[in-house]
Amino acid sequence: MKRWNYSLLAGCILSGAVLALALVGQFWTPYDPTAMDASVRNAAPSLAHLCGTDNFGRDIFSRIMNGAFTTCFVAICTVLIGAVGGTLVGAVTGYFGGPLDNVVMRVNDVLLSFPSVLLALVLVSLMGPGTANIIAALGILFIPSFARIVRGEYLRLKNQDFVWSARIMGAGNLRIMFVHILPNLFVSMLTTAAVGFNNAVLAEASMSYLGLGVQPPETSLGRMLYEAQTYLFNAPWYAIFPGVTIIIIVLGFSLISEGLRERESRG
Repeated sequence: MKRWNYSLLAGCILSGAVLALALVGQFWTPYDPTAMDASVRNAAPSLAHLCGTDNFGRDIFSRIMNGAFTTCFVAICTVLIGAVGGTLVGAVTGYFGGPLDNVVMRVNDVLLSFPSVLLALVLVSLMGPGTANIIAALGILFIPSFARIVRGEYLRLKNQDFVWSARIMGAGNLRIMFVHILPNLFVSMLTTAAVGFNNAVLAEASMSYLGLGVQPPETSLGRMLYEAQTYLFNAPWYAIFPGVTIIIIVLGFSLISEGLRERESRG
């Protein structure tokens, strides 16, 4: 009898709920996320405002719906850049090996030895704050982690029987690399992408909290935490609800990653 993968199921439910909320927020929110109302500044959670309001009287729940989309968009773009770049680097170095592999992997190891958020802070400080710059900085810095995983898988698979069969049939190196070997990395890449998504969400929140990430009038969960830091005692809900949303996203994708590893180990 096939066992349920509860980690994967729970992760999909948690992350799916936040992603659905973020998508809905692009078409409908209870209030205009940018609309200010001085009469309800720092209002506590109520039926009228489920998560309360901020210091400008803006509805926090509406801003979470809007901000979650920006945070997830940054994370998705970051993972895509890291996955594409890392796959190309890992595939070439793992398949061909030799001096190129040694040089590229030493550079890769040096980059991996530094905290990605710290390096991203340096890059964003040089390029300037903003959504596009934070995506570019994080995407570039996520390439080494994907490259390491892909390279390891190519080293493991390149001498398998199906690869030798493809060579005997006259398949070229590019076809073998991206048609015969790459599809076998699907689960490993999904697991790495789930971990990368988590790291990107936390990195965006960290940099936006420091004022180097998403800038007004755009909203993100990290930006909301940055704006809420001076109201922690007067209006704690201003920080609590965006923070809880970040926790749910991270927990959801952590469970997805764990569930995928469990599924892969079962074969």
